[in-house]
Amino acid sequence: MTGRADRDPTTDLREALKPARKQHYASIKDPKEVGALVRAIRDYQGGFETKCALLVGMLTFVRPGELRKAEWTEFDLVQAEWRIPAARMKMKEQHIVPLSLQAVAVLEKLHAVNGHGRYLFPSVRTSERPMSENTVNAALRRLGYTREEMTGHGFRSTASTLLNELGWPGDAIERQLSHGERDEVRSAYNFAEYLPVRRKMMQAWADHLDELERGARVLTMHLPKAC
Repeated sequence: MTGRADRDPTTDLREALKPARKQHYASIKDPKEVGALVRAIRDYQGGFETKCALLVGMLTFVRPGELRKAEWTEFDLVQAEWRIPAARMKMKEQHIVPLSLQAVAVLEKLHAVNGHGRYLFPSVRTSERPMSENTVNAALRRLGYTREEMTGHGFRSTASTLLNELGWPGDAIERQLSHGERDEVRSAYNFAEYLPVRRKMMQAWADHLDELERGARVLTMHLPKAC
C-alpha cells in the first residue's frame, strides 16, 4: 500500500499463523441451577463488598473489568442508571446500564459503607485501587463452583441465554451486552431505540432471578417425615 514492497509477504505465513480461538467462559444456563447460584450468592458469608460485586455482576452482567473498576461518579441511583465512560469500555463508547430496583437496593447499602470513596469495590489493601481481577472468581470457588462451572464473565452468558429464552429482542440483549455494531448508522439507531426496552428488560431480569431463587429455596426445604 505504501510502495515499499512489490508483494504481500504475509501470504507466506498463512499456514503458520493460526487464527485466535475465541475464549470460552464457563457459565450456568439451566434455570434451576441459576436459582441455586442466586441463593448461594445471597447467603455468601465472605466480605460484604465482594458479595455486592457478585450481586451487581449477576444483575447487570457487565464485563468483569467494568464491574471491578466501577466508580461512584458513574452512578445515578435516583435515575437508576450506570453510565460507564468510553475509556473503560471494550468498544470505546459510553455504555448505559439501566439499574433494576434490586440493583439500586444493593448499591444503596454499599454506598452507606464506602460511598465516600472512589471505587465501589476497592482493594482490601488500599481504597485507591479497585479489587483484584481474581476476587469474584475466588468468591465463586468459595461458594463451591469450579472454574469449569462458573466464572465472573459467565454472568454475561447466563443472562444472554435466559433472556433469549424468555423472548426478549436479540438486538436489545446484544446492546445491553455492549457488543459492537459494525454499521455506524444502525449502531446509533439501536442506541436510541433500545434503551426504553432495555430498562424494562433489566427489571424483568432482576424479577426473574428473584423467582428462580425462590424456587431454589423451596426445593431445598426439608419436607416433614410421614407419620
